[in-house]
Amino acid sequence: MGLWDRISRLVKSNINDAIDKSEDPEKMVQQIVVELNEDLMQVRSQVASSIAVEKQLYQKHTQAQTEADKWQAKAELAVDKGEDELAREALKRKNTFQQTSDGFKEQWDQQKRAVSQLKDNLMKLESKISEAQTKKDLLIARHRRAEAEKRIQTSLSKNAGSTSLAAFERMEQKVLEGETKAQALAELNTDTLDSKFDALGEGGAVDDALAALKAKKQSKLLGEGSPMAPSGDAHEHA
Repeated sequence: MGLWDRISRLVKSNINDAIDKSEDPEKMVQQIVVELNEDLMQVRSQVASSIAVEKQLYQKHTQAQTEADKWQAKAELAVDKGEDELAREALKRKNTFQQTSDGFKEQWDQQKRAVSQLKDNLMKLESKISEAQTKKDLLIARHRRAEAEKRIQTSLSKNAGSTSLAAFERMEQKVLEGETKAQALAELNTDTLDSKFDALGEGGAVDDALAALKAKKQSKLLGEGSPMAPSGDAHEHA
């Protein structure tokens, strides 16, 4: 398993463990960001170590190559001096250092490619963590809004059939009934008073008519039977 695979598994393991254990999403999100930053520090440390190894391999490669070049120069000098045996020994030493240099060069090339990949992955992880930190506040805000909405809906659900609310509704109905009865009584009282006044008016008119009729009849009777009343002849003689 490569370094990056181990790091990825570590990050995923930490996140999944936090999700499984957390009962508070808000704390979970904050904890995940904290652990991601801790993982980032570990990754950076691993990348730094890999870069250090790369530098060491390159240094050993160049040192061995330098020694190989020196022995090559010595072999050439020995040949110029006619010292073939010395030249042969120098070439042997040169070959040994050259092989060592080539070996370190191959390891250095591999390490350099690995470091380049690690750097790319580190940048991706940093970007992911930055994105997570940016989203953290939004997720917390969304969670708080959802919790508030849930509390409101739960409260409404509980109160919908509660005794208190039912009693309140009954009281409201009772008040409405009382208002209706009061209005009806007021209308009845108004009708009674009006009818009494109307009756008074009608009674007075009848009494007046009756008195007038009686006076008329009395006057007629007096006129017909009274000895004081003048006759028609007398009136004419006068």
